[in-house]
Amino acid sequence: MYTLESLEGYCQKCNKCPLHMTRTNVVFGEGNPNASIMFIGEGPGYNEDKQGRPFVGAAGQLFDRMLNAIGLKREDVYIANIVKCRPPNNRNPLAEESESCIEYLRWQVKLVNPKILVCLGAVSAQNIISQDFKITKNRGVWVELGKFYVMPTYHPAALLRDENKKRPAWEDFKNIKKKYEGLKL
Repeated sequence: MYTLESLEGYCQKCNKCPLHMTRTNVVFGEGNPNASIMFIGEGPGYNEDKQGRPFVGAAGQLFDRMLNAIGLKREDVYIANIVKCRPPNNRNPLAEESESCIEYLRWQVKLVNPKILVCLGAVSAQNIISQDFKITKNRGVWVELGKFYVMPTYHPAALLRDENKKRPAWEDFKNIKKKYEGLKL
């Protein structure tokens, strides 16, 4: 049986897809190992690859502000990505890269055992909910997958590119907070 630490050690040595050849650091994930909420992004960007931590660039700073706005901190949640190594030029992970790495994420979910999964962006939602998922059309609607409540919403980087997405994302985060408070009973 894995622990988060042993799983991270395995990821550090992973060479299952070509992304390992260009990474500076594996970005495994971080946060509360007993979190009720797990945020799942797409893949590490430049800053994340340099630091080995998820969501530390401009999108990560916005993500932190979004968490704070609903009364949470990074230490309260767990943060991971579909792929653990940065795709070149911050492109979306290819299907075969996601497929090579998704088992690590499944183990992270199993070990953290959150009640809520938040898919940040289309790539995350397509790997967690459905390959046909359209983030603009279907974000903000709770999906039940097994024992998990799943909320798809915009990736913070998308909010930096398009101000019009900030209001819907704020509504999604308020719904996440409401669900979280309801499950704490």
